[in-house]
Amino acid sequence: MRTLTLLLILTLTYTTILPQTSQHPNDESCLTHLFQSFKPNTNLKSTTFSNPCSDFTSNIPGATCNNGRIYKLSLQNLNLVGPISPFISNCTNLQSLDLSNNTITGTIPVDFKYLVNLAVLNLSSNHINGNIPPELANCNYLNVIDLHGNVLSGNIPFQLGSLVRLNVFDVSYNKLSGVIPESVGRKFNVSSFVGNKGLYGYPLSSTRKSAGSLSVVAIVCVGLGSGLLSLVFSFSVVCVWLRLSDAKRENEQQGKARELMPDY
Repeated sequence: MRTLTLLLILTLTYTTILPQTSQHPNDESCLTHLFQSFKPNTNLKSTTFSNPCSDFTSNIPGATCNNGRIYKLSLQNLNLVGPISPFISNCTNLQSLDLSNNTITGTIPVDFKYLVNLAVLNLSSNHINGNIPPELANCNYLNVIDLHGNVLSGNIPFQLGSLVRLNVFDVSYNKLSGVIPESVGRKFNVSSFVGNKGLYGYPLSSTRKSAGSLSVVAIVCVGLGSGLLSLVFSFSVVCVWLRLSDAKRENEQQGKARELMPDY
């Protein structure tokens, strides 16, 4: 019994003293594929992605570790070119992802739905196209979604309205269309949605604007212009008619005068 107790104490002491493993295969795969999907970049050429974390320290620029796992990636303004790898979903402990102000193309991976701990997603000021995946609603902890300044199209998914923690939502200056879901529109102001010509609904205009429709000012100008042209045309017709009438009357009077003159 005494031997068993001593063995248990030694085991607990050994596991307590020794550091926990500092590498996670999922994080390594996540980062390797993510950076491989971007074209070679002077800021990343010499970066190695093996053992990305050592407890709270990372050897990768822009990466922050917590307990040996990547929990924050801040890769803004790095001239990154190319699509976002779907292997980003392997960084399952990721809480903040900032890829803003690059030249990232392609679509937003549906695989983001596996980042269930994600709180901040900033993909603004890139060239990302396609739709906003409704699967983002699976990330229940999302507090910030910033997608402004891209070329996203389609509708705003109504599923995003279920994100109760969402405090910042910006999809301005894209190519989105359709009605803004009420569950999303009532939480945010106009600045979150401006710059999308096909988008309507509260807090923007409540009705769809036809692509060929004219503004109120344009309609008024056209109406005034048409009325003025009509008035000028009518006035010209009256003037011509009066002139012709005067000429006819003058001819008739001259004819009568000739008839009354005696013949010599």
